[in-house]
Amino acid sequence: MIQLAVNLSMIFTEVPLIERFALAAKHGFSTVEIQFPYELSIADIRTQLDLHHLTLCLINVPAGDLMQGGNGIAGVPGAEVQFSQALELAIEYATALAVPQVNILAGKQPIDADLLPCLNTLANNLKYACLKLAQYRIQPVFEMINGIDMPRFLIQNIAQAQEMLEAVQHPALKMQFDCYHMAMMQENVLDALKENIAQIGHIQFADCPGRHQPDTADIHFQEIFEYLKTSSYLGYVAAEYKPISDSAASFAWKNNYFAK
Repeated sequence: MIQLAVNLSMIFTEVPLIERFALAAKHGFSTVEIQFPYELSIADIRTQLDLHHLTLCLINVPAGDLMQGGNGIAGVPGAEVQFSQALELAIEYATALAVPQVNILAGKQPIDADLLPCLNTLANNLKYACLKLAQYRIQPVFEMINGIDMPRFLIQNIAQAQEMLEAVQHPALKMQFDCYHMAMMQENVLDALKENIAQIGHIQFADCPGRHQPDTADIHFQEIFEYLKTSSYLGYVAAEYKPISDSAASFAWKNNYFAK
């Protein structure tokens, strides 16, 4: 059985974040994820979750300037203190809101930095995050992001993610698998899921190209969802796409693949 979630950072953007919880519930979701919830207070998020009978399944550790075009912090040598502070804020939100998973964005290789020190810094920060999050029984995941949309991103494909798992060597650490990013990197999405399902802690989906809702481009979601329904995967599967028009009109896939 698939546990569906909807991403409130990319869907329902017609309204402010504080109003998106109600829309998620209206459209039949019981679980949401938020990339960076920190514009809202913990109290405001708790109120919205309780009011609309929702759970929050995933948030990201603050990523510094990454979303504004910068390098981020997790893989930048010299930014370890900043990463530690960002992790503490994520833990504060996750513990107060009962969030079971936290995603750590690797960030980019700075133009003036060598690759190996950046990867070593990332591995050390992931080890540190695993140890800290274990104290609160929160699972850490890290995401592969395609290097076309985000050049110089440190972890772009499955092979690089596997190498990082080997470097960190912590049983709690898992991949966050985004179907769109893997398709952009020419990975066979279904095969990649099958071959790595035991190492995947969270799944997100959008069609490719375009990063819109399913069945608007080239990914064969029927095969993917059918596999996940019968696989050993127990985590969440989250809609994280840019609706082609308004969000409310983008959920045909929900009826097509998940109608009871």
